[in-house]
Amino acid sequence: MRVIFSFILSFLFFGQAPLVRPQSLPLYQLPERIPAKQEAAFYQHPLVATESGLYEIVGANTPVPLWTGGRVTNIERVVIDGAEKWFFVTEKGLYTSANLRSFVPSGEQLPHLVIKEYEAGKTQLSSQAQTLKGMAIHPEKPLVMVSATKDYVFLTRDGGKTWKNLGYSAKSSGTKAVAVANLPAANGRSGASELVVFLSHAFYGLSYIKPDDASPRWIDIVSGFEKMPTLGYADEISSILPVLKPTVAGGFETEIYFAQTFIPSVYRLNWDRKIVEKIYQGSALPDTIDGLVWTGNNLLFTRPGGMSLLNTRTNTAVGEPAELQNWIRLLQKVPEPVYSMYIPKNLSGFADGLVLKELWLLKPQTVYSPYGDFAADKKSLYMPANRAATVAGINQYIDLTTKNKLDSIVIDMKDDYGLLRYKSKDPFVQEKSYVSQYAANIEDFVARFKAKNIYLIARIVVFKDKHLAQIEKGKYAVWNSRTSAPWTGIKGTTQVKDESGAVIKTQTEYYDEAWVDPYSEEVWEYNIRIAQELIKAGFDEIQFDYIRFPTDGVNLYQAEYRWKNPGMDMEGALISFLKYARKNIQAPIGIDVYGANGWYRSGARTGQDVEMLADYVDIICPMLYPSHFEQPFLAHSPADNRPYRIYYFGSYRNTIIVRNKAIVRPWVQAFYLGVSYDRAYYNPTYVTLETFGVYDSINRGFMYWNNGGRYEDITPGAPDEVEFPGKERGLQTPFRK
Repeated sequence: MRVIFSFILSFLFFGQAPLVRPQSLPLYQLPERIPAKQEAAFYQHPLVATESGLYEIVGANTPVPLWTGGRVTNIERVVIDGAEKWFFVTEKGLYTSANLRSFVPSGEQLPHLVIKEYEAGKTQLSSQAQTLKGMAIHPEKPLVMVSATKDYVFLTRDGGKTWKNLGYSAKSSGTKAVAVANLPAANGRSGASELVVFLSHAFYGLSYIKPDDASPRWIDIVSGFEKMPTLGYADEISSILPVLKPTVAGGFETEIYFAQTFIPSVYRLNWDRKIVEKIYQGSALPDTIDGLVWTGNNLLFTRPGGMSLLNTRTNTAVGEPAELQNWIRLLQKVPEPVYSMYIPKNLSGFADGLVLKELWLLKPQTVYSPYGDFAADKKSLYMPANRAATVAGINQYIDLTTKNKLDSIVIDMKDDYGLLRYKSKDPFVQEKSYVSQYAANIEDFVARFKAKNIYLIARIVVFKDKHLAQIEKGKYAVWNSRTSAPWTGIKGTTQVKDESGAVIKTQTEYYDEAWVDPYSEEVWEYNIRIAQELIKAGFDEIQFDYIRFPTDGVNLYQAEYRWKNPGMDMEGALISFLKYARKNIQAPIGIDVYGANGWYRSGARTGQDVEMLADYVDIICPMLYPSHFEQPFLAHSPADNRPYRIYYFGSYRNTIIVRNKAIVRPWVQAFYLGVSYDRAYYNPTYVTLETFGVYDSINRGFMYWNNGGRYEDITPGAPDEVEFPGKERGLQTPFRK
């Protein structure tokens, strides 16, 4: 860890430069100049926020742990009456310290998740802080701060002692960044200002609220931000930074800057017109700009593989810091992700020091999962479980795998109806399970694939389970609160008519699926026991599918969860299950998620917030099937390149959202669905374009899905070995090895 100290020294290049004085009228005049900060014995050692805690660097020594209660993502420093005070965003919530020796929780009023702990048949409840999507401090008033969870924004005016929920108007979760500042009041009084809080959302772009209005409400700012082609809303905003600047008139003005997560652009707010104006555009897509920091005369931002400086007077990039490449090389030796770092005055040259953010981006090729190397780069296909019941079926898929230069397969060991596809020897599993007549001889199956060095992934369908929902009088079923019976989603109703056209009866049409309660710890244990047995039998990886809540049915409002404990929500249930799985499965764990949950930072409707779930799994498997997105989505000219775009951008976006904590290995659509785009374009080239998109984007593997096991549409060989059929090839990201 001594390399961290050397990496700190590389920041000596940040010398103090004169403050820029923009040649423009101030946005508003403050009533008085901000008093000069009193000199004090400020902290002189660098601080490093990492996955395991907060550390200080003293000389050339090994970093000294200050707080090791869990991941620390943000460091914030304020000076109040000449004394320093520190705030830290951690996985345990918000903490504060006046001396960096004692740390006090400062966010008890902020939301917590109720987590169900289950072990050895015993259950207890615990409280876990909801993930804070950052915090921000008012540039003039250090006691005024904002923070946010996935759903709500919170404001404190007393340095974190009390918090007020400002709500949010969006219909789904998806918060990314917050900020607070005073801006000119709309009433036109000279020098008057009002408090404004900003929020960025994964779907809806930028919103603001004036908390002191008589009837505060969230208002969107949509003009000026770039959008992905064919999309209606601005793409996600990664960072919001208020900057206090001196003016030629001797006062100060506040400028607000924004960056985007997946489009390399930086913007400045025009508050009078309520629009943003682009001041910087990167050269390629996708790219990420995050962690905006003001250095006194430039914006400093983090991007994949580096950092850049942007002169806001000339709106031009002034390049990377001179020693940045040496710093990045040193960072490769740090064994865990570094999220934020404080560089004190004596090393940075700035009176307030310098806080660097989102430093995990500097190592885009490093996946921090303990199974990252073991499970990376797998190229797989789905094998229908009934083919494993015969030697001929096994040999067919061994041949398919090797012929197409793949190295792994995914096969159901508990299928979409809850049937086991092997004969369990575990009495607990035997008691609850029903074994399919097409069950595999598990020992022979594993031995034949292992003889060919083929990696085995056991797919376990978790919460969609018709068999388990029916046993023991529906003990484990999602319940229908109206009928007092197991709940099943209703598609709608159809009318049966006689020859004259008169309605004879109305029939209810149901979805062909049944669900068990995701809050049930006995359901968890059943699925984990199956996973343990399969790993012991020789499978290399467990893949959980339908690890979500039901979403379909006009009667969804009638679904009742009888195993739910007070205070629990969908995210709490899925985290509880995955924490239990992580403790009890000694192998890579993957989860299948909706494509939209990989594209956007949101767990809307399903509970699949991958930003949160990535803490407990090793592989995220988004189903980025072009057939499942809205048909105009990314279908701009040339429209036949749409499959490439979806997998290229989708793989990248999902990787950014999970902060490289898990491998993103998407499912590739190798099937035809009768939607409009597939009718026009589906063919083998369609499938090849998807794999090219993954390869150029992150290159961490993919899996072909065809429910019937028909793979005539896939192209043998890695994407770099075949000719690219489209017109957009060559867009490679820093995440690609």
